Amino acid sequence: MKAHIDQIRRFNRAITLRMGTLDDSFLDLGRPFGEARLLYEIGPDGAEIRDLRARMGLDSGYVSRLLRGLERQGLIQTKPSDADGRVRVARLTDAGRAVYADVDRAGDTFAAEVLAPLTAGERTRLVAAMNEVEKLMRTFAIRIGPDCAAGADAQTCLTNYFTEIAARFDDGFDPDLGLATGVADMTPPKGIFLMARLDGKPVGCGALLAEQGGIAHIRRMWVAPDVRGIGLGRRLLDALEDEAAKLGLHTIRLETNKALKEAQEMYRRAGYREVAPFNDERYADHWFEKRRSLKAGPA
Repeated sequence: MKAHIDQIRRFNRAITLRMGTLDDSFLDLGRPFGEARLLYEIGPDGAEIRDLRARMGLDSGYVSRLLRGLERQGLIQTKPSDADGRVRVARLTDAGRAVYADVDRAGDTFAAEVLAPLTAGERTRLVAAMNEVEKLMRTFAIRIGPDCAAGADAQTCLTNYFTEIAARFDDGFDPDLGLATGVADMTPPKGIFLMARLDGKPVGCGALLAEQGGIAHIRRMWVAPDVRGIGLGRRLLDALEDEAAKLGLHTIRLETNKALKEAQEMYRRAGYREVAPFNDERYADHWFEKRRSLKAGPA
């Protein structure tokens, strides 16, 4: 682990040095990195300030100071959202759009300069390595925690889940025809709804329902397509199992459709065994169960 930590720190030092993030004039733009990055994140379409904080992972006070500085320079305006007066939105002025274009061009120029001295093979290796680093860093940045099943983000996740499985199942999907799982079922004390977020945006979810006899029933597991392949499904499954342990539930059950082969493989790798049907879910073809020792704690 120490060698890995040392390598990450060397990588961080190299990146900040090569990118010039410590310079007062980032990429020779005449402004520091924080201002340039914030302008770029606001972009031509504008952005909600709360989303900027989440997306950049910055302290609200620091973001506010940066925004005030950009306002004083006449590069942005902040005002309440037309849709919700409680939400403030930052938008570029004409001068801000000109600076945004400069930032965008400077980014392209820097990337071209990085690639210029490399051979075609080296460029391919570098881009592939960067892609892998970005993917793994996204894994680190995802946060999983309890959320309100009735909230807008939760309902968006569930709608996406229903839409996807309707397209993948042989006979489509109608939630009214399957086993009922309402908001109350995914709310304590009956159950819990977990949300996975990346830069503040929902990218996955899962629900655990507490049933009689020490049984936990996992439902509504979904991961957004653009974050698949980085182990988020397994992280969500582990988090739901941990919630079951907290509730003193020793047997975890779930069912899935034959079309979801990747889900079946994940459940088996996680220690679930296929069992006889334990409910009459019309869209289920496989039923799984896992028993956990509560004394052992989270796996």
